[in-house]
Amino acid sequence: MYLLLILLLIFILFAAIYIYKANKKHKDKPTVVDDECCGAHAVCERDSLLANSDKPIYYEDEELDSLAGVAVQEMDDRDIKLIEDVFFTLKEEDVAGWLRSLQIRNIELPEQIRDEALLIISERRMGH
Repeated sequence: MYLLLILLLIFILFAAIYIYKANKKHKDKPTVVDDECCGAHAVCERDSLLANSDKPIYYEDEELDSLAGVAVQEMDDRDIKLIEDVFFTLKEEDVAGWLRSLQIRNIELPEQIRDEALLIISERRMGH
């Protein structure tokens, strides 16, 4: 009985030493921290809503340029349908880029579409 207890204590001691050395070795490595990235760089860039360029990327939605500078309150049903048609044909991974493109192009989104787009982006971030 005492022999098992002593062996268990020795095992725990060696495990603690190993973990301590592994943590110390990891802490001694220099790290480069990018304030704008969580570590999954490709995912961060793809799902970021911040426009890091002044050149828009088009998602076969050039017709939306006619809505540049138009406030959501001034949009009619045809305008909203135009935006919806583009939004509902996007791949989930393209939603963040599309929103960045709209931001650069000064195109506002109706609240319902904006909320749904942000939900998609949030779900994608949670999954990564």
